[in-house]
Amino acid sequence: MWLSTSHPEHGPHQVPLWFLWDGRAVWMCTGAASPTARNVRAEPRVRLALPDAFDVVLLQGEAECFPDQEVPRRRRGRSPTGSAGIRAGEDSFLYLRVVPGTVRAWHGEPELRGRVVMRDGNWLE
Repeated sequence: MWLSTSHPEHGPHQVPLWFLWDGRAVWMCTGAASPTARNVRAEPRVRLALPDAFDVVLLQGEAECFPDQEVPRRRRGRSPTGSAGIRAGEDSFLYLRVVPGTVRAWHGEPELRGRVVMRDGNWLE
């Protein structure tokens, strides 16, 4: 999943991260000293995107930060490559939890009205 963050002094930042959907929130992991972690601490509003240009899903919400030792084991995941999504040599990890406030989705169409499927954390019909 692509995570987009922004920092008042450093500007926008976008990075692909492994993710785990627990039925209510998206969980991701990054290095505690990474630009992603720095940005989320300064500005928790984020946007997530699945990496498919045909079946587009965009999620928007606020990221909560959890140190590695505070994350339940069942929330920890592995990427499809088997790694934990952390670069070798990083000592501390930061888990990010995003409960979507807005979800936009469309299938094979350019930007059209009516693609909001969640607003203010409530699924729309």
